[in-house]
Amino acid sequence: MTGPTAWNSLPAMMLDLARREPGAPMLRYWRQGAWHRMDRAAFAKAVAATAAGLRAKGVSPGDRVVIVAPNRPEILIADTAIMAIGAVTVPTYTTNTVADHAHILGDSGARAVIAADAATAAKLREAAGEGGLDLVVVMDGEAPEGAVAWAEVASTEAGLAMLMAEADEIPSGRLACLIYTSGTGGKPKGVMLPHRSMLANREGIRDIIERLHLKGQPYLSFLPLSHAYEHTVCFLLPSHGMEVVFSRGADKVAGEFREIEPAIITAVPRIFEVLRARIEGEIAKAKPLQRRLFEKTLELGLKRLDGRLGLLEKLQDMVLERLVRPKIRDRFGSRLAAIVSGGARLDPALSGYFLALGVPVLQGYGQTEAGPVISVNLPWDNHRRTVGPPLPGVELVIAPDGEVLVRGPLVMDGYWNQPDATATALRPLDGEAGGEPWLHTGDMGVLEEGRLRITDRKKDFIKTLGGEMVSPAKVESLLMAEPAIAQAVVAGEGEPALSGLIVPADGYDAEAVTAALRKVNARLSPPERVRRHAIVPAFTQDNGMLTPTMKVKRRVVLEAHAGVLEGLKRQG
Repeated sequence: MTGPTAWNSLPAMMLDLARREPGAPMLRYWRQGAWHRMDRAAFAKAVAATAAGLRAKGVSPGDRVVIVAPNRPEILIADTAIMAIGAVTVPTYTTNTVADHAHILGDSGARAVIAADAATAAKLREAAGEGGLDLVVVMDGEAPEGAVAWAEVASTEAGLAMLMAEADEIPSGRLACLIYTSGTGGKPKGVMLPHRSMLANREGIRDIIERLHLKGQPYLSFLPLSHAYEHTVCFLLPSHGMEVVFSRGADKVAGEFREIEPAIITAVPRIFEVLRARIEGEIAKAKPLQRRLFEKTLELGLKRLDGRLGLLEKLQDMVLERLVRPKIRDRFGSRLAAIVSGGARLDPALSGYFLALGVPVLQGYGQTEAGPVISVNLPWDNHRRTVGPPLPGVELVIAPDGEVLVRGPLVMDGYWNQPDATATALRPLDGEAGGEPWLHTGDMGVLEEGRLRITDRKKDFIKTLGGEMVSPAKVESLLMAEPAIAQAVVAGEGEPALSGLIVPADGYDAEAVTAALRKVNARLSPPERVRRHAIVPAFTQDNGMLTPTMKVKRRVVLEAHAGVLEGLKRQG
């Protein structure tokens, strides 16, 4: 697919793909012990049947429909069908608690849900309360009493041509979906994304996809489809001719890199931390010569990234490019064009680690409120200390206080039922009269030769007793770059010095953590140094301290360990 299009909506785009190339592969998924493929024509037929089935069950334009299931074709089919009939899709996480579901159901007003199985349906019913749901659709197995089986909904007789014509009339400004933020700083808010937001992202990445010649290549999907990043990507990449391959799960991903040989992978920073720990663990067990070659490859690779290689080192690096880096790249398959990181800040030291080893890591930047992609580095112009230039069509400025402001067709309409929060996020620049408001991202950044560098979250700065402003993200990323430290959160608002809550990596003890802290402190300015610390249990989704995309819920962590932090203060 090349050149601009006249698509106004996601359903119009997805159904038009079938009209243009009906036999082209679109989705690949694992079921009953084997990989299966779905072409564009089969996808469009399934969408039409599902749209007709949902209508027959009472889903009307404007209704919100919650979808809760692991990544699978039925999510994209349901998503497209819901939007095609004018309803609003609300994808959300399988890891949500009953309380999480209750908040989203209550806030969105959704009275229809599509659940993976009977157990998920039961959790949603509990969250909704007695009589809270009008329609419950269950994808797998027999539908429990009062629910409807997916097979029944998805086999309704339908007219595809009529649905295509209807989808072509959907205006680009119509609300397409509510994506709930991950809630790192409070209750998740429903971000109202119209069709134009995600289609703007599509146009923004078009030149990159075409230049990399990715048509017909596989994309491996393993981040949850309820995440704005993955949700948009899995709609947009098929429109550029790529095949979406749904991973069998996090425990299978490493093997699937070699099995599927994807051209593109998207990931969040925590995935890179896990991959680095796995590589380091294997290298620790390797023979001395192999360890020395690896360490030299890493050293020279980092120097090359920074343009600091001498003549002899260039020759050595060329040799290691043949001896070492191919073996590391082979872990990800032979076709890999890029692993694109998003969802949270990727520390330059972490991206540099992989780039030095020859793995093509690109850092991008975005927010759910912006469709979600705002900027991304380019494979042929990759600057690891930045998040790249803004996508075409994105207007980006830095406010006088350093906050990143964005506007353009990618920006949300606002937060569902939250006019005050919307007015705070979407507003003109101070002193700017009239015109389109700017999205105030809450991120601090600078522009360097047209590329954006994120420095911190505006609200996360710590002001110490001495009046110094400290970036916790900087300190925490340096701590977690140490092999001995798996997770870290620092605190110190209004205190004379920072305190750290530290989770040791597997196989490391308190003594190793203390040594790692000493090493990091030596690289920090006095106000940034962690003077006291405590070893704490891991931050997980189960204990409510991690979001489903593995971002730390800072407020929850600090509240849960308030007693520990108070004890550290008393140590003086």
